[in-house]
Amino acid sequence: MNATTVLMLTGVLTATTAFAAIDTSKLPPPSDKQGVTYEKDILPIFKASCIRCHGEEKPKGHLNLTTLEGVLKGGKDGKVVIPGNSAKSDLVVAISRLDPEFTMPPKPRARRGAPGNRGGNQAENHEGGMTNQPPAGGPPRRMQGPPPKPLTPEQVGLVRAWIDQGAK
Repeated sequence: MNATTVLMLTGVLTATTAFAAIDTSKLPPPSDKQGVTYEKDILPIFKASCIRCHGEEKPKGHLNLTTLEGVLKGGKDGKVVIPGNSAKSDLVVAISRLDPEFTMPPKPRARRGAPGNRGGNQAENHEGGMTNQPPAGGPPRRMQGPPPKPLTPEQVGLVRAWIDQGAK
């Protein structure tokens, strides 16, 4: 096996092991709502909290949440939804925020160069502010708008109901 394959397998096994250690009894319960669909019920939640990073253009982890097909396909680490079993679906574990290492949306990190934060790789933008990326032939990238809000227990419950009802 080459080094790349070993690293990839280690990452997948680490993620799988971390998710396996989660106490699923602490997950918010599935919603009682019947007939939950991706288009009607789940996509609006994803648009509010997930699509910024998991949209059509350069989705993080190759996970595109803008379509039902994209959600069911999964990302670079495999499928994130197991239709009929929300408690075993990595997506539910991530959005429930039970594991601080696999929390979605991720908790905001302190900006490099911010007071009290030692950091390299920051660059000054034309307004005098600092960014996290060094300039690379174009203007520094900044996150647009406020950080995405974590899903509420009720929203996680609705996602669970959607998955438990077959993820349609």
